[in-house]
Amino acid sequence: MGLNIKGSIEKVNGKEMSYSNFVENYLSKNQPVVISGLMKDWRACKDWVYDDGTPNLQFISSNFGNSKVQVADCGSREFTDQKRLNMSVAEFIDQWVELSSVEHGNSLTDECKGKTLLYLKDWHFVKEFPEYTAYTTPLYFRDDWLNMYLDHYHMHEDPDTDKKRDDVSCSDYRFVYMGAKGTWTPFHADVFRSYSWSANVCGKKRWHFLSPEQRHLVFDRNMKNSVYDIFEEVNDTTFPNFKKTTWLECTQDQNEIIFVPSGWYHQVYNLEDTISINHNWFNAYNVSWVWDLLLKDYKEAAEYIDDIKDICDDFEGLCQRNLAANTGMNFYDFFNFMVRFSFANVLQLCHLARSSVFDKWCSSSKAQHLIFNLESAKDIAIKMKNTCLSENHNISVDFRSVLEEPAFLELCLQLEKTYAFIHDQCTLINDKEKISMGDLVDTGFCKFVSTVVCNPEDLVILVDDILQDLRISPLKKGQNG
Repeated sequence: MGLNIKGSIEKVNGKEMSYSNFVENYLSKNQPVVISGLMKDWRACKDWVYDDGTPNLQFISSNFGNSKVQVADCGSREFTDQKRLNMSVAEFIDQWVELSSVEHGNSLTDECKGKTLLYLKDWHFVKEFPEYTAYTTPLYFRDDWLNMYLDHYHMHEDPDTDKKRDDVSCSDYRFVYMGAKGTWTPFHADVFRSYSWSANVCGKKRWHFLSPEQRHLVFDRNMKNSVYDIFEEVNDTTFPNFKKTTWLECTQDQNEIIFVPSGWYHQVYNLEDTISINHNWFNAYNVSWVWDLLLKDYKEAAEYIDDIKDICDDFEGLCQRNLAANTGMNFYDFFNFMVRFSFANVLQLCHLARSSVFDKWCSSSKAQHLIFNLESAKDIAIKMKNTCLSENHNISVDFRSVLEEPAFLELCLQLEKTYAFIHDQCTLINDKEKISMGDLVDTGFCKFVSTVVCNPEDLVILVDDILQDLRISPLKKGQNG
């Protein structure tokens, strides 16, 4: 049975679209789009591609071949994903070149069956090679709370283990993907229910999208497991509602970037030898999706071990450890993230007030952006109230102590540069005038220096107080930008 294709993804010229247009039409509406015209000056598009559009594998192997990566075997399933292998980039490329001499059939299905098609995924290229600027993140995707935070903090720290973290493989969600014609990614929704963007440096991809509203149609009767491959024969007994699905289809060409919104399930095939650059990210517009996923995964983790609840000394702690292992963060990680990011936005507002030369600074696009961020943080904190976060007395995030963290000040500087770029500000903060505690004091908000956030209610109060003192009215969703 073939898929019921309802339509295709809109394609737009990035040179003709403003940031506010992108926010209004795609980000706030959680709608996919393909954007062209943004990759012309990328170094990767020159170094990694021959003039005929094929990948320059020799250059990549010569310059980055020693990097250790994970490679998916497209013909082998392991649980809900493809089997992963560890090898160097050079070894992967050697196998790719060897396979390229083998003539494949015409059908994608034929190519994927019986062949050892390897697909390099999740290569943390930016972290490994920071001096090699392969690309510049497009304007529309710069408001990336996830990677900004992970540039300075770990999302999860396990105090019960002395195992040294791998700073490359654990600290960002910026990836390079490389695969021969016929490699593919099984049906899935992205990590944390984040947004993602994927840029084709070379090659061509075929995407099939399912909207979040139809998510329930692709799961089994218990809503535990989803379809693995939408082009295999889907068992009606196991997945009784799959035949009701309707799909969007898209062919992404070289030098095109696709925006994948939160919660959109998708399956992707490489129609040609392909190299792509991908980011997962979230911000004020979709951070609620992250919390909703955490809450769902937490309930599943607690249900899974419910039979030992009465004999477990720290059942809640065990649930949170399992949640972090399965999802990548737990409630405490996410709460600390939200508090630090809220502090950073408060400091940004105070710095803006301090440096502004006009009275109506609150009406600027940058100020409106920061206010919207804080309102979103408040909304999430309200959702957190009825969880263990409200009862746990070991949480204590001290504003004064955070302000003294070098990592936090670097995060603030990165946030300032990001929003200056987005909103085309005339001046940038230089390293000598980094945002600091003085911004709070000079703008009359020194009382917030002593703020200690111990639970979601404290975060709600902080946001309300700062906006009230600045005499700022709450924004409606989509009002900023």
